[in-house]
Amino acid sequence: MTAPFLAAARGETPSHTPIWIMRQAGRYLPEYREVRAGAGGFQEMTRRPDLAAEVTLQPIRRFGMDAAILFSDIMTPLEGMGIDVRFAPGPIIDDPIRSVADVSRLTTLDPHEGVPFVLEACEILANELPENVPLIGFAGAPFTLLCYLIEGQGSKSFVQTRAFMRSELDATRELLDRLAHGMALYLEAQARAGARALMIFDSWVGLLDAPTFRALVRPALERILSHLRPLDVPLLYFPNQGGHLHHEVAGLDADVIGVDWRIPLEDADEALGGEFVLQGNLDPSVLFAPTDALLTAADSVLDAGRSLRRGHIFNLGHGIDKRTDPDQVARLVDRVHAAPVRGADAGAG
Repeated sequence: MTAPFLAAARGETPSHTPIWIMRQAGRYLPEYREVRAGAGGFQEMTRRPDLAAEVTLQPIRRFGMDAAILFSDIMTPLEGMGIDVRFAPGPIIDDPIRSVADVSRLTTLDPHEGVPFVLEACEILANELPENVPLIGFAGAPFTLLCYLIEGQGSKSFVQTRAFMRSELDATRELLDRLAHGMALYLEAQARAGARALMIFDSWVGLLDAPTFRALVRPALERILSHLRPLDVPLLYFPNQGGHLHHEVAGLDADVIGVDWRIPLEDADEALGGEFVLQGNLDPSVLFAPTDALLTAADSVLDAGRSLRRGHIFNLGHGIDKRTDPDQVARLVDRVHAAPVRGADAGAG
């Protein structure tokens, strides 16, 4: 039997609605905190394939999630491109990009040389995960990585980055192109090491208007997706807070689009032309509600999911908060797994 996550991602009818949660291997789990306490910190854990594999497996063991997401960080492959990244606690780049000359500092990523520990973790997980629980490999989208490379750290608005994109157009295009090439190689290497689906996280793309997305961001995404398509694994894209960009996302050669909680799944399906399986989109804060309210909200997402033209993968509309009670996650997973699935006659298009 096809793994429920893979069936859904391909627009087929799964045995049950699959669920996994962004940041499911993380600080809300006591077993994760125990591993981290003995590891010396987040960055050290990502560099230890045995530890990265262990924390990736923890939510699978505890909750029976339908997919595992590799424990890593979107900034990790930049280290293999000649960029020094430290965490305090968020990512910091002490020597950010400020000109077209700075873009040339990025070297071509060789995943086997630059980030071998990531590929080793994938290989471990490919052997240890149950057959019906695929590993999702992932990378940051070129625009989101560009934000950190130019700003040098996290920001709510990335004003410096957006100003750079207006004043240094050639440098922006060159940087996005180099990042697209690097992330395509990185994702391919993860797939060849055992990942059975690949996801691109665009955490900050919601800051952009549609013309900028169309002119600069979409071509970089298209380059990655065209490189990965021959691998024959599901390709997922999450444009966080990007509901206003869904008309521009339509037509991308992806299989699954992640939807944040700010836009109803039905509205996203309409704007995206019914072309994609949708993933999402429970508000993470609902996990702090009383159990009855949580289950009611989950049912609403499930009901919406059954109306989608291509299919549905249950997830949160953003990463899980570190203060979340794991028992609430268990209740959510059980509810999703027990829910009815739409019939085959309403399945893939």
